[in-house]
Amino acid sequence: MITLCSHSELKEAKESLENLERTYPSLYEKWVHIINLTRALQFKYQYMGCLIMNEDCRRYSPEFVQGSVIRLYKSEIEKLLSDKDIEALRKTISSCPNAGYAKISLLALGRTPESLVGTSAIIS
Repeated sequence: MITLCSHSELKEAKESLENLERTYPSLYEKWVHIINLTRALQFKYQYMGCLIMNEDCRRYSPEFVQGSVIRLYKSEIEKLLSDKDIEALRKTISSCPNAGYAKISLLALGRTPESLVGTSAIIS
């Protein structure tokens, strides 16, 4: 899938994320933990995003990964999903449909909108 996102869309997404962090710091911290875990396990952001947004994630499921690692990852996702304010995160993510899960995640980790402008290929 190819996503194209403008600089202004990324700036708006960054502002939304900063607002989410101020308003729901505990939720935001849990989400950043999941993003870092996703990176550490070299899973696709699309997989993480689909799990968080209750979308079909089979297409993006990691291949050649031990079942125990997948169970660990999903148990960490469940900790995030059980947060009483999870809908705030879902609303923030869905308000930036052109950014995609990867760019939103990178913004949450501190990347600047300028560094993410343009197309990005997400291999599925």
